[in-house]
Amino acid sequence: MARTHLLKHITIALAITLGAHSLAHGASAPEPQPYGERDEVKAFAHELAQKESLNETQVLATLAEARYLPAVIKAILPPASPSVKSWVRYRARYLDRTRIAAGTAFWREHAATLARAEAEFGVPADIIVGIIGVETIYGRNQGNFQTLSALATLAFDYPPRAELFRRELGELFLLARDTSMPVTSYKGSYAGALGLPQFLPSSIRRYAVDYDGDGKVSLDASADDAIGSVASFLSQHGWERGGAIAVPARVTDPQRAAALVEAGIAPSFRKQDFERLGVAADTPAAEDKPAALIDLVSPDAATEYWLGYQNFYVITRYNRSSFYAMAVFHLATAIRLERERGA
Repeated sequence: MARTHLLKHITIALAITLGAHSLAHGASAPEPQPYGERDEVKAFAHELAQKESLNETQVLATLAEARYLPAVIKAILPPASPSVKSWVRYRARYLDRTRIAAGTAFWREHAATLARAEAEFGVPADIIVGIIGVETIYGRNQGNFQTLSALATLAFDYPPRAELFRRELGELFLLARDTSMPVTSYKGSYAGALGLPQFLPSSIRRYAVDYDGDGKVSLDASADDAIGSVASFLSQHGWERGGAIAVPARVTDPQRAAALVEAGIAPSFRKQDFERLGVAADTPAAEDKPAALIDLVSPDAATEYWLGYQNFYVITRYNRSSFYAMAVFHLATAIRLERERGA
């Protein structure tokens, strides 16, 4: 009996995964059973209601309103070919004249709030501006997916990350309770991220701040709240006030340095470790503090190497990608230089 039950769940998970794969390649997949009728959704509603003192009937009725969104599955699937990963192409998506000009204007308009956040949290204004620019081009691209349906789709129809998105789906219900908003009213990215800084529901509940003093957190409409919340997030994840972020590095022997790259992006090596394996910072003023060796690979260009310090690592807590963190750093630098030139 137990074996039959296990085989049933394996078969369902495989069918969902194959369906998602078909979507990525243009094939149609059958529409899943409505969420309100599925046993795993009912179990989720029961557990959430019991744990958080919510009304189970209302939770399940709300989940029954969620709709399966094929576009969400298609958007979250990794590229079919590893060769698609290219730092040169990734960087070009975020460092263009439109985004730099918009970031300069955003900084000019919100200079006082950015200065206040930098003083309070220790996070430089340009990094705050860079993150909001990479995330939504200063609110222009916040996403138009119903958050309930996006998270339900990922929680129950995308097995590789179901655990994460079930947690976020539960956090969405709690966020709605905190703010007295209908669960169905939220709209954002395909992955359930919300507002100018694209916070997941759990991040809103833990790190977002009312920075304009109106008594509520409004990340979709208040630039002040977005600025304060980004600074709060980075500060609580270990941002070092005045600390370095990253510096270019020279690698004499990529094969010897591979062990440093494979160790990950947490800063765990010192200057002597790098020197022993033929790695050196491009600038003599580089700090002798723990760092990671970051490789930025492009199929059609030479690999860029950087030393990433604690603050670089903190940016990857926002999005766990070295490409993402470096794009934020580069955009922040470009906007700061544009501002210093008086643009």
